[in-house]
Amino acid sequence: MASQSIELHQLGHRAYLPVWSAMRELTDTRDHATPDQFWLVEHDPVFTQGQAGKPEHLLMPGDIPVVKTDRGGQVTYHGPGQVVLYPLLDVRRGNIGVRELVTALENSVIDVLALYGVSARARPDAPGVYVDTQLGEAKIASLGLRIRRGASYHGVALNVDGDLSPFGRINPCGYAGMQVTRLADLVVLPTVHSVGEQLAYALAERLGRQLVNADVC
Repeated sequence: MASQSIELHQLGHRAYLPVWSAMRELTDTRDHATPDQFWLVEHDPVFTQGQAGKPEHLLMPGDIPVVKTDRGGQVTYHGPGQVVLYPLLDVRRGNIGVRELVTALENSVIDVLALYGVSARARPDAPGVYVDTQLGEAKIASLGLRIRRGASYHGVALNVDGDLSPFGRINPCGYAGMQVTRLADLVVLPTVHSVGEQLAYALAERLGRQLVNADVC
């Protein structure tokens, strides 16, 4: 029977490539005793291209590196002020379907935004989480997953209080002209907030699991 707990590893501020490499290594060396984990991190500025990523969606990357990665989806941006949550789960052991995990990721973001009085929704035609702004609909969180050897990696990125201007150098998630927003543009955030931890706990609850803090991996 699968363990009902998930370890929370808070990685702080990390470059993208070493974290991606570590995710793949954990996935490829998993066995029946490997615990399920959430990794919570903020990345250095980087554009990541999904497996089916089209080069025309990279408009002007400039000085921000571009990484061709192995998740689903098109191009997105990661940077400081964006909460990234990676669910490293044995989905086969936990009997979690891919659609179920995607929905749980989207709903966990919606749950957290509701804590701040922000109404949000998912879209069946474009994975992620969206809110209404004065300029119309805008994306506040993007997601992309990879399932390998019965386990998940990659995850969800929620814009909290970071610089959004790099999104203007791409077609976010492959959609030209898509508006992007952040939580700090919708509500007044405290200087010290716990949005990342709130997201991790919301996802664990959506999956019916308990979250336990672990040492930084």
